[in-house]
Amino acid sequence: MSAHAPAVQSPYENTGVPDGKLAIWLFLASEVMLFGTLFTSYIVLRTAAASWPRGWDVLNVPLATFNTFILIASSVTIVMAHAKAAARDKKGFMLNMGLTVLMAFVFLVVKYFEYSSKFAHGHYPSTSIFYGIYFTTTGLHGIHILGGIAWNLGLMWWANRDGWDDRLFIGRVEYAGLYWHFVDVVWIFLFPALYLL
Repeated sequence: MSAHAPAVQSPYENTGVPDGKLAIWLFLASEVMLFGTLFTSYIVLRTAAASWPRGWDVLNVPLATFNTFILIASSVTIVMAHAKAAARDKKGFMLNMGLTVLMAFVFLVVKYFEYSSKFAHGHYPSTSIFYGIYFTTTGLHGIHILGGIAWNLGLMWWANRDGWDDRLFIGRVEYAGLYWHFVDVVWIFLFPALYLL
């Protein structure tokens, strides 16, 4: 009687893609629809408005430009964090992911000062359609930044405990990177639409 080892069933037998990656892409597709609807609303409302303020006249373009560079730099650091995780360089991973989280906090602090200035001058979402769109889109984007911070801090916590050796860890870092790149791309669209046009 010969003994045969049971066949190892691939976890990707149905789609050829890891479940986590498929899930993050489906989630990002729903987020594209959400922000796509907001951008479409912006276009419709702006073209229908009798007058529309120029972003550079009413918003702080230098702060927004600084925030754009911060988010682009954070995209680089999260790619480096993934590369360090794949190379099993825990110190390098922690450094790059820490920089990503730090830059995300810097982005939110800059946004806080921008919002505070608007509130101090009596500009609220109810002030005009322009400010309604501005606060809705940038506020929703800020919530996504907070979600990314929580996710990335969770990965750092997981790396510090025994999760570093978990074979799923590198995949989860990759999924966090995909999410973070999406957040950055949304800002790349928001910045010119609100501040430069």
